Order: sequence, then structure tokens, then C-alpha cells
Amino acid sequence: MNPDLQRLRPYPFERLRALLAAVDPPRELPPLRLSVGEPQDSPPGFVLEELLSHLHTLGRYPTTRGEAPLREAIAGWLERRFRLPAGSMDPERQVLPLAGTREGLFALAQAVVDRTSTSGRRPLVLMPNPFYQIYEGAALLAGAEPYYLDTPERTGFRPDLDAVPREVWARCQLLYLCTPGNPTGAVLDLPFLERVVALAQEHGFVVASDECYSEIYPDEDRPPPGLLQAAIGAGVEGFRRCVVFHSLSKRSNLPGLRSGFVAGDARVLEAFHRYRTYHGCTLPPPVQAASRRAWEDEDHVRANRRRYRERLRAVLPVLEPVLEVRAPEAGFYLWPAVPGGDDEAFARGLYARRHVTVLPGRYLSRPTAAGDPGAGRVRIALVAELQDCVEAAWRIRRHLEEGAA
Repeated sequence: MNPDLQRLRPYPFERLRALLAAVDPPRELPPLRLSVGEPQDSPPGFVLEELLSHLHTLGRYPTTRGEAPLREAIAGWLERRFRLPAGSMDPERQVLPLAGTREGLFALAQAVVDRTSTSGRRPLVLMPNPFYQIYEGAALLAGAEPYYLDTPERTGFRPDLDAVPREVWARCQLLYLCTPGNPTGAVLDLPFLERVVALAQEHGFVVASDECYSEIYPDEDRPPPGLLQAAIGAGVEGFRRCVVFHSLSKRSNLPGLRSGFVAGDARVLEAFHRYRTYHGCTLPPPVQAASRRAWEDEDHVRANRRRYRERLRAVLPVLEPVLEVRAPEAGFYLWPAVPGGDDEAFARGLYARRHVTVLPGRYLSRPTAAGDPGAGRVRIALVAELQDCVEAAWRIRRHLEEGAA
């Protein structure tokens, strides 16, 4: 067996199941699950119709590169959404469809990390801490060492680039970013992203920006920026060493479609395409047709944002008197500190007494020399219907008002 498999840690939801396994929640209360970031709103009907109308295309193999109409729709969306110069995205060389961003984020490390080293030391893959655990698993199975960039409250939940030693940048081959952040909701602004782009050019590593929460934000006039914008702003031609990942899961309430894309540096994507021809994750033709329709429409996305704003407006006033909680800059997660500082005990007690499931923050982070930036917090995903989110908030409030740990 691949020995690096032994280096993988249990997935957060495995740990949560183990934490709650022996707990018998009150059966008179219906379960309210706010632990998983799986949108519960209905998928757009016109996308489902497009999917069904193309079932006849299942009689042919899909190509790894994907069909031209989908790649063209993605390139056009990127240029509109991130105000890129017209024609700056080449749909033939700078876009690859993915079977969801999860598989692409993982597979990228397998393609770009060079395991050989004259120093005898493993290359480094840098990632925010806390983080989406796929980044860590990707690094380990690519033969690299994860290097964690803490994102505590004192830095606005952003990595402190000045705290990274120069020798770490020199060993870095891949940097994962997540903006808006999971679980923190922090948005990396253009000056921050432009600095990352400059560091990548100086030290020769690839930046992979996970932007799958970018379409859920509070102000229609201020969408979160992206890495490709920053590359243009930094004067980097062809998005050199920069790739971004986007998905229809959150944007369009289509997590089961397993459809996303990676876009950016044509040289990186050429190598990644070669890898993916062996990797074998291709999008079925009906999924490609449905995805194209989703990327071409913004009305359903604006409606989706309105629903998330309604949830935040309804939930925050309920929780603020009892929790250190604030609205995320973008995305749909709350990331509050819990009274007493024991996130596992809080999550277990809340489930045991109120039948509400949240995720302990330490399940999304790793301890470093500065401490554990996830410990003492919980992630609350506001993905359920409005009335369920409000009901869950009141159950959390009553739980804390009664002095429960």
C-alpha cells in the first residue's frame, strides 16, 4: 500500500460522527444539521431541464478537455464576473471542466508537485489554517509536507505573509488559498492577492485559489475579488503560476451535479490536462450542457444571495447576545468562539440537549507553534431553510442561556 495513506487524518465528519456516536439526542426535537456546507435550496429548474433534455448524449464518451460551448461559457463568465480584459481567457488553453472542485483541488497537487529534491527534504505545500482538508490530503499523497498558515482573529482571519520565513517560500511548490474563506468567511482583497502573485513569480510556486464561495456575498456592488484579477493587476501575463477553482455547488445549489472548473495559467493547465487524461474524471455530456446553462445565467445566483442575506439578518440578532459571532465577509458560515473555549464539548452538548449539529473548529485546523486557530470555535453552516436556521439559532441561544457547556 502507498505508505502516505497512513499519513492521512480522519476526515472532519468522521470525527464528528465518533464524537456524537454515543449521544442520544432528544427525540421530540427534529434534527437540525448545521455542520455540513451542503446547500439545501432547490436547484434552478431550467438547469435540470437542460440536464434531462441531453440524456441522449450519454451514448458517447466525454473528452477530458470538455466540450467547447461549456469552456466558452466559463471563459465568458470569468471575464464578466472578475472584470478581466475581453479575450483574456482562452477557452481552449486556459479552462478545464472538473467533476467538482474537490477532485480538482486534490488532483492538482499530484500534477504540479515535484517529489525530487537534491536536499533530501520534501517539498512544501502551503495552506491556510483552518482549512478544507482536501488541501492537506493532496499535499501528503503528492509526497509533500503541509505547511500551515494560521488565520486567527487578530489578523482578520487572513494569513500573515510577513511571518512566513524566506526558506519556506523557497521550498514551496504549491500554495492553496481559500477566498472567501472556509470556515472563516474572510475575503482576501486585491492588494493581498497581488502580493501573493508577486511571491509566486519570485519563488516559482503555483497558487491555487479555491473560490467556490465567491458568489455568496452581502453587497451586490462589492463582489469578492479573485486571483485572476490580481494577476492582471500585478502585470503578470497569461496568469502565470495562477489558477482558480470555481464550482456550481454553492453558486447554483447543485452539489450533486459535481461540476466545476479550473482556469488560469495555460502551461499549468496543459500539464494538468495530461494528468487528467489518466486520472479519468470527466463530466458526462448532459452535465456539461446543464453546467453551461448555469454559468450563463445570473438571475438565479442573485436570488440565491438574497436568501442567504435573509438567513443572516434573522439569525445574527438571536445569537449575538450569547455568542461572539459576526457576519462573514462572504460565504454562508458563522465562525463563533464558544463560551468556555471547548468546541468539542459545546458541539456534543448542543447535540445531546438540543438536537442541533455544528462542527468543532479543531476538526478543521492543526496545532502550530502559535496554538490551534480552530480550537474554541465552531462552524455553523446556514444552508437550511430560513425557519430551520432561525429555530436552530434559538435552540443554541437557550442552550447557552441555561448555562450549558
